[in-house]
Amino acid sequence: MENTQQLQDFSSVIKERRSVRHYDPAFKISEQELKEILTEATLAPSGANFQPWKFIVFNDQALKQQLFPIANNQQQVVDASAVIAVLGDLEYIKQTEQIYDSAVEAGYMTKEVKETLVSHIESTLATMDHHDIESGVLFDTGLVSMQLMLVAKARGYDTVAMAGYDKNKFKETFNIPERYVPTILIAIGKASQPGHPTTRLPIDDVLFWNGLSQ
Repeated sequence: MENTQQLQDFSSVIKERRSVRHYDPAFKISEQELKEILTEATLAPSGANFQPWKFIVFNDQALKQQLFPIANNQQQVVDASAVIAVLGDLEYIKQTEQIYDSAVEAGYMTKEVKETLVSHIESTLATMDHHDIESGVLFDTGLVSMQLMLVAKARGYDTVAMAGYDKNKFKETFNIPERYVPTILIAIGKASQPGHPTTRLPIDDVLFWNGLSQ
């Protein structure tokens, strides 16, 4: 199989990334490389390093066919090498000890600092309402999703993010517990047709220095 690990400079990656909706259905990305892509994606920042994301990788064709109508019959769902569902974990606090214990083991903080941080975090989260927690989770899953698409492009693959799908049906079909919020689906694979180029607003139309002008 052709080696598509073509690492590119960052400027090329961000300029050449496109939302691709047409994929070569015969091309497959190995599970090992998908794991590597996700590992690099999870280097994205998150609030207090909580990493409140989970991923379901659909690379089984029968399951992609099951996902197809849920995703409004978007052809890339069945043709791409895989579809990655990015979920937000509303109960991310349950992994606090694991995350900070690993930081102690790596020598990034002392056990005393870790215990102080965890105590502060737990008391802060106890006072937050559900809406604020969910907003933070959605923000962080957006960061990891964008990083995932850039990592894929750097390796020579193409992606498209899909927010237009039936999230309730997705949860029902794939038995997603209530603690997880489906955010976006990301198709990844080898383009059979290039994505359409798009334009952006001039930076002077969206940039303000030191406050909004009227």
